[in-house]
Amino acid sequence: MIRLAQSINAFGSPEFKQVLKQEMEQLSIDQLPLQQGLSTSSYALDDARSVMVIDVSDDADFIYAKAGIFYSGVIAGCSCADDPTPVDKNTEYCEVQLVINKKTAETIATLME
Repeated sequence: MIRLAQSINAFGSPEFKQVLKQEMEQLSIDQLPLQQGLSTSSYALDDARSVMVIDVSDDADFIYAKAGIFYSGVIAGCSCADDPTPVDKNTEYCEVQLVINKKTAETIATLME
């Protein structure tokens, strides 16, 4: 489960988007739908990523945030000595919808189509 407690604490302040960006950039690959968002690679890498907060709205119980994520992926080969597949990183991009519970900071991240 993703918990974005710092973002909840910053909600309503001018720093909210920056805090959300920083928290998202620290999440592991297992917490975000990056593998499902691949377009040119076959395996998402758990290395540095850059998050761009696109839109934020809320209601009484939840904060809704749309974010774009730039990250890296590779085309995984067989790792044989004669494998001609290069191991170059590809830049990937996907957009996710975050639903953040205002009381618990529990967050659901869904890949946007």
